[in-house]
Amino acid sequence: MKIGKLSESVLMRSVLKQINHRRDEVLIGPALGQDCAVLALEEGEVFTLSSDPITGTAKDLGSHCIHITANDLAASGAEPVGVMLTIMLPDTAPEEELRRIMKDAEDTCASLHMEILGGHTEITNVVKQPLISVTGVGKIKKEELLTIMQMKVGQDIVVSKWIGLEATAILAKEKEDELRGIFSVDFIQTAKAFGEHLSVVPDAKAAKEFGVSAMHDITEGGVFGALWEMAAGANVGLDVDIRKIPIRQETVEICEFFNLNPYLIMSSGSMMIAVDDGAGLVRGMKAAGIEATVIGKATSGNDRILRNGEDVRYLDKPQTDELYKVMG
Repeated sequence: MKIGKLSESVLMRSVLKQINHRRDEVLIGPALGQDCAVLALEEGEVFTLSSDPITGTAKDLGSHCIHITANDLAASGAEPVGVMLTIMLPDTAPEEELRRIMKDAEDTCASLHMEILGGHTEITNVVKQPLISVTGVGKIKKEELLTIMQMKVGQDIVVSKWIGLEATAILAKEKEDELRGIFSVDFIQTAKAFGEHLSVVPDAKAAKEFGVSAMHDITEGGVFGALWEMAAGANVGLDVDIRKIPIRQETVEICEFFNLNPYLIMSSGSMMIAVDDGAGLVRGMKAAGIEATVIGKATSGNDRILRNGEDVRYLDKPQTDELYKVMG
């Protein structure tokens, strides 16, 4: 495609025709020449906003970008409403790739009852591969808003599903040829399918219904990064048992193959939750079909302790995500 803004014909057939309207809050959505979306709130509601660039993968980019942003919104307790997408493509990208990205984004929005509200699409020689910057919009009753500052000393820390799902799926898709020399086809297909579990919107809904103090989706920097961010945000300490952190064997083996630390790797698909009754929350989430595990507690002071049997060490500040060692 030619460098610059999309032509009207490409914009209509490969972008706008992929998008459907489904939410009453959206008064004005994407259209030719329409630069702004317009949304309405009911009395007592507030907007939550989140912004992310999606750079870790070029595969399944359309669906991936929606899940990452919806997860951020859900962590605040909010209901995701929609997204604004800024899509930058190299001039080597065919129109079919744009259409596929938009269709995947739209299908994922539909599955989460969200809308694509608008944005911008451009062909540029500044990027080498497709890049999407996403701004997500959610809504919530003001008094129901959750922040990590609300985590309290003595509360249990619960992790939903398994850490490393996002990175495992990315590595299985992007590095499949390398993995085939070691792992079976079934093993690789199972790891690829982890990408189907990236949404924590159901996790957040179940946790909110139970009654929790704070939630944080585990993304860049992995579970150790999320632990640090929650503790620092709430000004509490931690006492965490590493052996209780849930992780799939596929994640362990793929991380070992690439010499990566699975506790420091992108983990969208898993929510970290602070709650008074961790065991009760685990039972409630399992009743909703979502695996969950109590991994530790929030403590007084600033010590952030990681236990592994008799071995005890302190949590380090967040580091560069391990995935970039392989994906650049």
